[in-house]
Amino acid sequence: MLEFQNVNKSFGKTKVLKDVTLKVNKGDVVAILGPSGSGKTTLLRCASYLTKADSGSLIMDGEKYDLARISGKDLRKYRSRVGFVFQNFNLYGNKTALGNVTLGLTVAQKMDKKEAKEIGKRLLEKVGLADRVDFYPSKLSGGQQQRVAIARALATNPDVIFFDEPTSALDPELTGEVLNVIKQLADDGITMIVVTHEMEFARKVANRVVFMEDGEIVEENTAEGFFNDPKTQRTKEFICKSSVWTSKDQHGGSGM
Repeated sequence: MLEFQNVNKSFGKTKVLKDVTLKVNKGDVVAILGPSGSGKTTLLRCASYLTKADSGSLIMDGEKYDLARISGKDLRKYRSRVGFVFQNFNLYGNKTALGNVTLGLTVAQKMDKKEAKEIGKRLLEKVGLADRVDFYPSKLSGGQQQRVAIARALATNPDVIFFDEPTSALDPELTGEVLNVIKQLADDGITMIVVTHEMEFARKVANRVVFMEDGEIVEENTAEGFFNDPKTQRTKEFICKSSVWTSKDQHGGSGM
């Protein structure tokens, strides 16, 4: 369904992505793990044309897009097929939850406002916010704001949704409610690529795990294979260290 081919990106003299190639099948939930600075977020931003890649391409259902250059027409067509959920929500503060969800439908897709509102209300109900339709972001918790962002990403009925650390801006108490919504989407068969540090989420929800370091894919495996039978020593070290920190967090340790 979706394939990254030889994606490269440098910032100055630092090469952040090095010939990254990855194939995602329809219905996959792919968790991308790795230490900070490994290129995880940059890969998603290049795939969404939020950051311009130096070279590489992306193929979606047989249509090939050049990640280094694209026409405005093709960009609009491509973006109508993908959703993106940011770390810090990126909601419009002057619009209600419903207004944030329907904006892309009424402005970008020129949809009738009544129809857009019906879709928006249905999606807010889907993410557990039926009673927050008319609330502004300032009156919503971080977890509720992120759920609005997820509803917004779903509004255009995308073929795939990219999640960039969707719980990183949340305290532990609110993380669970967002991860539960993402799990529900996975159960619905929605194709997703999730950059995350949540190891238990990757273990229990993702069907495939990709481990990145220094701009390269070190290992790609099923979730079960990744955690139970990692193929590289570096992956084994990462899982071991991450398990230690997770254990400390769960038992009240600071991890610092």
